[in-house]
Amino acid sequence: MFYHAYNSYLDNAFPYDELRPLTCDGQDTWGSFSLTLIDALDTLLVLGNRTEFQRVASLLQDTVDFDIDVNASVFETNIRVVGGLLSAHLLAGRAGMELEPGWPCSGPLLRMAEDAARKLLPAFQTASGMPYGTVNLLHGVSPSETPVTCTAGVGTFILEFATLSRLTGDGSFEDAARRALRALWKSRSDIGLVGNHIDVLSRKWVAQDAGIGAGVDSYFEYLVKGAVMLQDEELLDMFQEFDRAIQNYTRFDDWYLWVQMHKGTVSMPIFQSLEAFWPGLQSLLGNLDSAARTFQNYYSVWRQFGGLPEFYSIPQGYTVDKREGYPLRPELIESAMYLFRASGDHTYLQLGLDALESIERIAKTPCGYASVKDLRDHQLDNRMESFFLAETIKYLYLLFDPSHFLHGGGVEWDGSWEEGGEAGQCVLGAGGFIFNTEAHPLDPAALYCCSRHSQDQQELRDILLSLSQAEGKSGQQSGRAEGPPPDQLDSIAARSGDRKTPPLLSCPVQPFSARLSILGQVFTDKA
Repeated sequence: MFYHAYNSYLDNAFPYDELRPLTCDGQDTWGSFSLTLIDALDTLLVLGNRTEFQRVASLLQDTVDFDIDVNASVFETNIRVVGGLLSAHLLAGRAGMELEPGWPCSGPLLRMAEDAARKLLPAFQTASGMPYGTVNLLHGVSPSETPVTCTAGVGTFILEFATLSRLTGDGSFEDAARRALRALWKSRSDIGLVGNHIDVLSRKWVAQDAGIGAGVDSYFEYLVKGAVMLQDEELLDMFQEFDRAIQNYTRFDDWYLWVQMHKGTVSMPIFQSLEAFWPGLQSLLGNLDSAARTFQNYYSVWRQFGGLPEFYSIPQGYTVDKREGYPLRPELIESAMYLFRASGDHTYLQLGLDALESIERIAKTPCGYASVKDLRDHQLDNRMESFFLAETIKYLYLLFDPSHFLHGGGVEWDGSWEEGGEAGQCVLGAGGFIFNTEAHPLDPAALYCCSRHSQDQQELRDILLSLSQAEGKSGQQSGRAEGPPPDQLDSIAARSGDRKTPPLLSCPVQPFSARLSILGQVFTDKA
């Protein structure tokens, strides 16, 4: 399935963003980045194709340019482009690519991800800290840009931006993401819910429907995954308080409805296909019984139609007018993967088989796979979104491959673990990967490795600077020379904001006792 879709894109649509599978051509949709190629890059390695991964990684470095006069979605560019490049950078060692000294704290794909993310930062320059939804990659935010954006468009940055900050040592990305998260947190209603769309300048809620689906979904996802990846109790506390309100006001018979955010009254008794990520997220928190019951509700809709319609009326048990399509979304398959990992229940493999057969039967065309325009009669739409290769096929593959390295599978001597950092003093790739909302896996151990390295380097600079200053003062008092020349002093003590090559002298990146602390331990101070 992957290669039929991937080769169709290369043959008919590259360098456009997406394949149009009914007309066998391409179109730009999200910014003219060759988006499908970026989104599919780490899937190549998940499937074991190292040579094509290497070819595409080199090709993207030569062809993709972010200095373009294009209005781009801040949210979509982050999860697909920044997330895809970061994941590919962290997987480059497994792909057999030549690595820069100090990898994963440096590398060409990391620099591309940083370049893309830096183009998004102007969107965060608001009084609230919440970003605009769209930014021009060359000119910044347009004066005519609407300040109204969805909740997910404000709260879905902490994974990618914290990864960037901790790999590069530039804290501006993580700071921006955290400021936006805290602003959203302060904007919740008196009963603990958030709405669907907010004015980032006035902080007023424009759409006051509260739920777990479209416009909100990945905000909750990133609170949980950010808490795990960064070992951050603040994010976990935020989610747990939201979850209490969600369970109190929106959950009915293991379905989740939409309610008015201030009153808790039902506004839309519908299920959206984007909500199908929720059982998988619940499994990460150990809420397996509740997750399994909700999954069965969603799976019953899949069996009814051979896919998940975008909107499904729970009281009527049928699709909602003009929302009958299925654009090959991954969310139910994603939840099946997590729940199968957590429970071993083969029901989830059955969903995987159903999904595989449905997509093959309904959506396959001579040029790839097409979105389903209407699940009632299986009409097709002339679009294959990049997430089909980034997420849907990846989660299907991982569902059926329980020993894959992304699951922490394998044994010590099969190359599952990697060395990283200066002189190979970090242990990487030992399991516990965190998937961003576009299914791009990120390795928390790499963040620890580089942030520890950056901290050691800063401590070293501070020590050397204090020693050189003390020596300079004693030299002045005794009439001796004034110490090292200015350019030499600058090379030791980098000024704030400078990006200089670290000195060769360094402290150990990660003490042995800490190397395995990332594995299976979350908030151990309260254990």
